Amino acid sequence: MQAEETTDELRAYDLRVRQPKEGYRFSLDPLLLCDFIEAGSVGRVIDLGTGCGIIPLILARKAAGASLVGVEFQEEAAGLAMRNVALNGLQERIGIICDDILSLRRRFPVSSFDLVTANPPYRTPGSGRISPRAGRDLARHESSAGLFDFLSVAKYLVKPSGAICFISHPSRLAEFVRCAGELKLALLRLRMVHGSAAAPATMFLAQLAKGRKGDTLVLPPLLIHDEQGEYSCEAQRILGE
Repeated sequence: MQAEETTDELRAYDLRVRQPKEGYRFSLDPLLLCDFIEAGSVGRVIDLGTGCGIIPLILARKAAGASLVGVEFQEEAAGLAMRNVALNGLQERIGIICDDILSLRRRFPVSSFDLVTANPPYRTPGSGRISPRAGRDLARHESSAGLFDFLSVAKYLVKPSGAICFISHPSRLAEFVRCAGELKLALLRLRMVHGSAAAPATMFLAQLAKGRKGDTLVLPPLLIHDEQGEYSCEAQRILGE
């Protein structure tokens, strides 16, 4: 029996998105990542761990000429992503694959994509509170693929002229930088996300590239709320409010 779902509107992108009412639901993370991406001239895009397909859906609106692929290993979530693509009439531009990211080397030649995106599970196995809601624990905790695997697959898939863009939890930042160094991926841009100016970072946004060298540009922090506790001007722009 299919789980109960809701339909949510992202008016800024003219999208309707079906999500489980009780299972894993996307939050602010994919909206921040899509805003961070310089998507204007992107051609081929692949999103690793696409969930309900939210990142390909948004990027399809932001980059009119892009063709996109979303990869999701949970069958129910992959099916939902396919329905969301159809719901928004984007079947000709977005394809959904139900597979483990570790199998993608058999599906695609090396350097197949201009952009690789990921909002990977940010908890290691056995860490953090286990969610009672179906699908949520799998989405938040690493299973067969860890952070190094996500980065290694991204390196294989991206063109030397392309970009890898991730969003993750600050507790994984040191590991992220170490893994990127081991894979000889250049960290080109980094931005920390804070709930407010006085709060510790809750997420980080990073852009990597392969086959290139360069200094890391650390961007000004992104503040979600202002001093009054309201959404900041930048957050309002990203949310389309």
